[in-house]
Amino acid sequence: MDDLVGQYFEAAVAHLRRVREEEAGSIDRAAALLADAVEQGRRIFTFGAGHSSLAAQDVVYRAGGLVVINLLNVPGMTGVNVMPAQLGSALERVSGLATATLDLTPATSGDLLFVISLSGRQVMPVELAAHARTRGMHVVGVTSLAYPGQVTSKHPSGTFLKDHCDVVLDSKIAVGDHELSHPGAETGFGSVSTIVTSALMQSVVASAVGKLADRALRGEGSTPPLFRSGNVDGGTDWNAKLMAENADRIYYTF
Repeated sequence: MDDLVGQYFEAAVAHLRRVREEEAGSIDRAAALLADAVEQGRRIFTFGAGHSSLAAQDVVYRAGGLVVINLLNVPGMTGVNVMPAQLGSALERVSGLATATLDLTPATSGDLLFVISLSGRQVMPVELAAHARTRGMHVVGVTSLAYPGQVTSKHPSGTFLKDHCDVVLDSKIAVGDHELSHPGAETGFGSVSTIVTSALMQSVVASAVGKLADRALRGEGSTPPLFRSGNVDGGTDWNAKLMAENADRIYYTF
């Protein structure tokens, strides 16, 4: 195996192991918030800008996922689907866009929002998390705590995403978001942030499902509403049934 390939996989695995060991308590707290939100009929949203949106999307409308998790879709923020691509980065720095978007959703006090931002320094994630909490929502931030102290916040308050959350999940990604280097390359490369952030989100969902399933076995609640793969027989019908049963908390369909 090419040495850089081996180094990349080793770096990814090392990060995952470290996060598993060091973030277990935070994952459990975030999972408890998610399980309670599902059980109590709360609205649940995920948000990430640019590549952070990949991890936010990864837990929405997918096999094995909770039916009632929704993507908070801010125009121009979902991945690199705008032209020019730099527009997405520019929109992250626009004040008021986050609050306007959240205010136009059905979100209310007691609902749950996951905000994903690697650096946690841009206006959009900071403003969104802060505004959500003023509205009485619970906020889980997924970010790297390596950034505060090493970079400046772009928000006028000087605060970071971490400062406006009920629970913070630390991805532990180093500033610069690269794991590899080469004498012939002028900058680092080989990001593992998407892998680690998606793993954090999926681990929270897995833990929440486990909590809900345990309660159901004890007769203290209903079974968690989980999608089945549409690529197995009966999966589409199963999913349609669950989506109809939970239609009042689903905002990714008509």
